[in-house]
Amino acid sequence: VIAHGGDSAWNAHVIATAQSVKTGGPVEVSFLMGPAAKEARFQDVVARLERQGVAHVVVVPMLVSSHSGHYDQIRWLTGDSVRLSETMTHHLHMAGIDRARTALPIRLAPAMDDAPEIARVLVDRARAMAPDAKTGDRAVMIVGHGPNSAEDYAAWMTNLRAVADSVKRQGGFRDVRVELVRDDAPAAVRSEAVRRTRELIEMQHAITGRDVLVVPLLVSKGAINRDKLPRDLAGLPIVYNGEPLLPHPAMVRWVERLVKP
Repeated sequence: VIAHGGDSAWNAHVIATAQSVKTGGPVEVSFLMGPAAKEARFQDVVARLERQGVAHVVVVPMLVSSHSGHYDQIRWLTGDSVRLSETMTHHLHMAGIDRARTALPIRLAPAMDDAPEIARVLVDRARAMAPDAKTGDRAVMIVGHGPNSAEDYAAWMTNLRAVADSVKRQGGFRDVRVELVRDDAPAAVRSEAVRRTRELIEMQHAITGRDVLVVPLLVSKGAINRDKLPRDLAGLPIVYNGEPLLPHPAMVRWVERLVKP
């Protein structure tokens, strides 16, 4: 399992999820960035698995989308000829992360994309904020991080609209929308994304007359769901607790499903 990486609390949810995964073989964790990146480098983790006598390695990216610079980093690490941007290359070099010197076959799985397990988590997160269980008159707004480029944004949204449809169907909500605040984009792009997100929430409130249930589409808990999103959405008629995708049993099942041949 390879994830973006954050502070120790962020990383702990990834590590706990990996420890719960049952694949019939050993499970290790690597990080691309943050304090733990140098301590859990991709090549070292593969070497550790090789010493344990594994026949092959399946790399599961703990990322929301396969359309991102970080997924490209993982593609490159697993032997793909993808050309990395200067920034993504610099991130790897700063942490000393490199391809593994191994003869083991390495298979790269997709990121979360439109996986059914993601909808399951989001339904549970939204229902937890509407404990009366009367979801038919409630609206849900799914808010994610998102990429910088317009092409990647379109690819993210194609997958996430399918996820939103599944959340609406499974949860019985009146309206479910999704938007990305594009946190790493230039300030003007991010500002417009936040404005659109706010407008969608205001529309949902007008439709239902109820506070909108806002669910972050983020892997683990960090500055975005703890600080940035509350500031972005301040003053709106919402219910928000900031709970990310991890931890949740469905995320364990997602990893296990991807590892199956």
